[in-house]
Amino acid sequence: MTPQTAVADSMMADHKTSYVGRFAPSPTGPLHFGSLLSALASYIDARVNQGTWLVRMEDLDPPREIHGAAESILQSLRDHGLNWDGEVLYQSERLDAYKALIDLLLSSQKAYTCDCNRTRINSLMGVYDGHCRHKEVVTKPHAIRLRLDCALENSTPESAASFTDLFQGPYGQDLAREVGDFIIHRKDGLTAYQLAVVADDIFQGVTHIIRGSDLLDSSPRQRYLFTLLGAKPPIFGHIPVAINEQGQKLSKQNLAPPIDGKKASHNLWEALNFLQQAPPLSLRSTEVGDIVDWAIGHWQPRLIPARLDLPAEGL
Repeated sequence: MTPQTAVADSMMADHKTSYVGRFAPSPTGPLHFGSLLSALASYIDARVNQGTWLVRMEDLDPPREIHGAAESILQSLRDHGLNWDGEVLYQSERLDAYKALIDLLLSSQKAYTCDCNRTRINSLMGVYDGHCRHKEVVTKPHAIRLRLDCALENSTPESAASFTDLFQGPYGQDLAREVGDFIIHRKDGLTAYQLAVVADDIFQGVTHIIRGSDLLDSSPRQRYLFTLLGAKPPIFGHIPVAINEQGQKLSKQNLAPPIDGKKASHNLWEALNFLQQAPPLSLRSTEVGDIVDWAIGHWQPRLIPARLDLPAEGL
């Protein structure tokens, strides 16, 4: 057993009585195999720990959304036996909550407006330099950035941004050097992902986040924001993402094919096999409920590889 798997097992065991997990897709297309992996791993881990499993629809970017995608995703989850607890939360219904939080951060000088243009931003090579921190007046349109030099209660920016991932092991970033003050409200008027996801995780009491490793580098920023808001960060676990033959992550942008609900048992078997849970071949053609029950009864998170990506074979 590796050090990170030992930590994973102990951390999971310590939170069996207060586990709230979630799956948070964006309605930009139907569910594909890569999304199914995250949903399945999150669902099983919640059920193994006698926890609650929530579904949240991250519908904050209307230009990218596809009509009917949200219901299509929900139906795919039902087809695969991944039944959530409670009502689905739609981010588009929480815009007032995000605005109130942003106003609070601005009034407490933990955030500031930024009118830097795209040319200047691109010249910074991905690390914002705090140029607009001390401007008294900015022109519109403008973004809003979170300050990384704020005092944190019982923590430092460095410790807030560091953690032990359930699958990837120790991970962290020097946010000031690697990211800089990051955007929490976009110049186009939309709430930024980093703020919305943290606000919703706090609102829903999420304690465990199991998701794809493509979001690993977002976790330090989110942990910093949790800490700044006085909330305990969830436990994070980032599973490998599935890649195609060209080495690209399976995603809607890369035209990953939607999963077929009529082949749900096959899809679940392939997902469990990808996660190296060693499902028996006999489960390929069994009922969906039976394979989900098997997965819950045989869940071994320590077998999930500490890899950022793996080829999706057999699809």
